[in-house]
Amino acid sequence: MSMINAYDPAKASDVAAREQEIIVRRQRLLGPAYRLFYANPVHVVRGEGVWLYDPDGQAYLDVYNNVASVGHCHPHVVAALSKQASILNTHTRYLHDMVLDYAEKLLGYFPIENPQVMFTCTGSEANDLALRVAKTHTGGTGVIITDFAYHGVTSIIAEMSPSLGAGMRLGDHVRTVPAPDHYQTNGQDLGATFAQHVRAAIEDMRSHGIRPAALIVDTIFSSDGVFSDPAGFLKPAVEEIRKAGGIFIADEVQPGFGRTGEAMWGFQRHGIVPDIVTLGKPMGNGHPVAGMVAKPEVLDEFGKRARYFNTFGGNPVSSAVGIAVLEVIEREGLVENARSVGIYLRQGLQDLANRYQIIGDVRGAGLFIGVELVRDRATKEPAPQETAALVNGLRERRVLISATGRAANGLKIRPPLVFSKTNADHFLSAMDETLAGIVSRV
Repeated sequence: MSMINAYDPAKASDVAAREQEIIVRRQRLLGPAYRLFYANPVHVVRGEGVWLYDPDGQAYLDVYNNVASVGHCHPHVVAALSKQASILNTHTRYLHDMVLDYAEKLLGYFPIENPQVMFTCTGSEANDLALRVAKTHTGGTGVIITDFAYHGVTSIIAEMSPSLGAGMRLGDHVRTVPAPDHYQTNGQDLGATFAQHVRAAIEDMRSHGIRPAALIVDTIFSSDGVFSDPAGFLKPAVEEIRKAGGIFIADEVQPGFGRTGEAMWGFQRHGIVPDIVTLGKPMGNGHPVAGMVAKPEVLDEFGKRARYFNTFGGNPVSSAVGIAVLEVIEREGLVENARSVGIYLRQGLQDLANRYQIIGDVRGAGLFIGVELVRDRATKEPAPQETAALVNGLRERRVLISATGRAANGLKIRPPLVFSKTNADHFLSAMDETLAGIVSRV
């Protein structure tokens, strides 16, 4: 979430005394680097489905958390976790079937020939591992990212995550390209333009003696502002990096596991097969499990040169949880739910755009939606303060949402996949009420 929407200690007078005490304790124990959502932070003690509950039993509609992808505390996932935790939890240096059962089931969703998976605990670890593999496979070091990307928090990956803040210095081997923004580029051929930027980045690397290793993108560009269409626009850029001897890494930590509503993975909307795919967040419905899926020929040299071990990656409990998440997605038809409810929700947001000039664009796929707020539709001037007011106003109506994009003027709408049309109506009603108050003041 953009810091423009975050808690500011200097404006803490509106925060209840009980929560102020927790905030003071948190700052004393956890230090200054952590941030809180919302001007008036939410104190949650329980979750169920699409709802989070505060200590007073008040329910908050969660329109943001893709971590709890199949719903907070889903009974089937909780049961799988509890059962396996009572039997065995250990690492992958011993033989156990659970990690293999999970690998088999997970890899069945990939359009890669004979794919292989390596397990981690977080998406940051998965991207870190993917970069190591890419460098070993290609012999290069250069990485291309979008200019407000987020890929994680390890030392190496933080150097490839400009959205972490102005204080983050990008690595000398990193080149940024503009995100494929169809709204601001006014109808340009997005595929050709994005590929041209990637080609220019490759040429700049070579002029500095840097050999390209990888192009890595979050396939719905969530931190850049949520850019989904037209489907297929990624293909020319992927061709460019491969021509240069590099590989394509699809970061599916946010768009993966059916969220885009048309397929299991965001990259499938673009008709491409990545060399490496990284997974995280929704993979364990809140349990820390993540991974990296790769073509076997990409992993081959890395396997010859290095051994890989992760104390907790691929443990039996995490594997049982991962299987349970996939079973819920299948049994409850959540990919189709993301598609149908996503269409319904986007139409509702477009209806609001027809009434509120501040909404410049509604975009997305499935249950991953971006809404860009502007002060003037002709100039497309960003409206970050109004966006912050909307995010915080929705919080006061007990609806949780987030902002995104370099100018912090976009809404990131990313609810659990069990989100229903009734939940969408609840959200749209709260949006309508909040916008009416903001527009009257702007």
